[in-house]
Amino acid sequence: MATEKPGSLWERLERPAPAPRQTLSPERIASAAVALADAEGLEAVTMRRLAAELGVAPMAPYRYLSGKDDLLDLMVDHVYAEPWLPDGLGWREALRDLAFRTRELTLAHPWLGRLPSRAKLALTPNRMAVAEQALAVLDGHGMDADTMMSVFRAVDAYVEGAMGYETAVTALIDDEGLSGGDGLRSELAPTMVWLMGTGRYPAFEKYLRTATRKDDAEWRFAHGLDCLLEGIAARLGI
Repeated sequence: MATEKPGSLWERLERPAPAPRQTLSPERIASAAVALADAEGLEAVTMRRLAAELGVAPMAPYRYLSGKDDLLDLMVDHVYAEPWLPDGLGWREALRDLAFRTRELTLAHPWLGRLPSRAKLALTPNRMAVAEQALAVLDGHGMDADTMMSVFRAVDAYVEGAMGYETAVTALIDDEGLSGGDGLRSELAPTMVWLMGTGRYPAFEKYLRTATRKDDAEWRFAHGLDCLLEGIAARLGI
């Protein structure tokens, strides 16, 4: 069992590294763990497996990490490290851009949607930087602090919900070896035919018969997001 280290992960990592500097680093650890999760899923990421991937002794990562919780935080911070909002965007364009970048991040790293609650709420420097950018573009539009946070969280919740559904559909198609949306509909057809046959779901049946964008996840994401942003603008008069 690793000895508990004082201070937060980020506080510890900002301390000067002991000399001579060893080849193992937080960046190497995070990169290897993210690659492993991308390839095999979050369940494949263990401290022992990580050490094997890095070619180090099983206890070596504990030089930086107290355990699995620290590792997950480090992974989250790692994938949020790339630049986010460009300069010069208005609040609406900035939040839309942020939502689409988060969608791209989730598609690239589906394990983000399967993190335990603690890791989903982890305070990491790079995630805080994203929140800081979002709140900064909302500042100066006549909103108080609570309203700014509510708007930011509303967009964040929309993205999380939309991507939860999208990644679940993708995972089911992949896990069952189905041929895209058509294959998924064929798989679900017996249950869907019975449900529609009850006559209890006329609005949903209309959707099934007339919808033309059933497999256009990006359009669906963009349309719902634009409705949300338009509603926020109308409600707040900005």
